[in-house]
Amino acid sequence: MLTKRIIPCLDIKDGRTVKGVNFENIRDAGDPVELGALYAQQGADELVFLDITATNEKRKTLRELVVRIARHINIPFTVGGGISSVDDVNVLLQNGADKISVNTSAFKRPALITELSKEFGSQCIVLAIDTRREANGEWVVYLNGGRVRTETKCAEWARRAVDLGAGEILLTSMDHDGTKKGFAIDITRELAESLPVPIIASGGGGKMAHFVELFEEGKADAALAASIFHYKEITIPELKGYLHSHRIPVRI
Repeated sequence: MLTKRIIPCLDIKDGRTVKGVNFENIRDAGDPVELGALYAQQGADELVFLDITATNEKRKTLRELVVRIARHINIPFTVGGGISSVDDVNVLLQNGADKISVNTSAFKRPALITELSKEFGSQCIVLAIDTRREANGEWVVYLNGGRVRTETKCAEWARRAVDLGAGEILLTSMDHDGTKKGFAIDITRELAESLPVPIIASGGGGKMAHFVELFEEGKADAALAASIFHYKEITIPELKGYLHSHRIPVRI
């Protein structure tokens, strides 16, 4: 049985780690490289670094940050934010990133997913989807860091992206983001059961029991969390020990 992954997420703004609630009320959480190194030491399986304002401010993820991360961190890490071409990805991978994450740019030009997967392999391409449940119960896709609503259903976009070559889906529920009230189980399970690629669930992790629920009921392959780790509310060794005690397969 494949082990479930625990992935701390570091949202980057102006070179610093930040965290908000429902994509708003952003506050500082520390140096991304120092935090990343700590999480690697504690037993994180992977790390995700997302430059949360890169797309909105029309700039690229900082190559220098990737170099610093690669120099200090010995576990796989994914980088996202402002990536829109093969050249962008080439720079990040050459400087130490293991995977890249695309979101708005891929939605606006879906052929980008195919171009990247052909050039670098689908295992290296993570499609990030920010989604919110509408009043009618449908989950729809949002772009530009949650600022722009689309008419596209989350599950439809995820399915199309996988067909185009995405090797993994990073699913963030904007409704649950930063609330610490639990993950979006239903949409996570829908994607996990219908798609042939791993699903990373993000948004809402606040208690260790939430992670058990995510893996058992949501069928997620990995759990991504931020503030509980940044503010030391739960440590990675504690969480993995708890999951192990509940018969969730994790790398100890």
